[in-house]
Amino acid sequence: MAKKILIVDDTKSWLLFHTEIIRNLYGNLFEITTANSAKEALDIIKHNIENPFMLIMTDLQMEQDYEPELAGEWLVKKTREIKEYASTKLVIVSAMYNIEHIAKNLEVECLSKTMLINNKLLMKFMFEKLMPFLTQI
Repeated sequence: MAKKILIVDDTKSWLLFHTEIIRNLYGNLFEITTANSAKEALDIIKHNIENPFMLIMTDLQMEQDYEPELAGEWLVKKTREIKEYASTKLVIVSAMYNIEHIAKNLEVECLSKTMLINNKLLMKFMFEKLMPFLTQI
């Protein structure tokens, strides 16, 4: 599988923040694509069906089109419906207070934005957990 990552967040500064952490940790090892909404992300995911992303990181609260679900929840569920993305790792990155509960229900990993701001190495630990080959880098 290609070393491609999709980062989804409706806030440009968060897209940049996540991208910079990954670049600082791993240089150009990953091809990083960003999306500003769940809908845009799903379009990108479908466009890359022949060469799926190995990791998708998504915010929870973005556009309101999917209520009562949060946009990030909707995106995780829609991604899971695509068989070519069966081995793709999914991570919710959010400042919501109940992120762990939502991630557990969706059976995905999560990172708290609040904690990540204070300890950028949390991203490294998450990546190494999901992609063991990174521990050799």
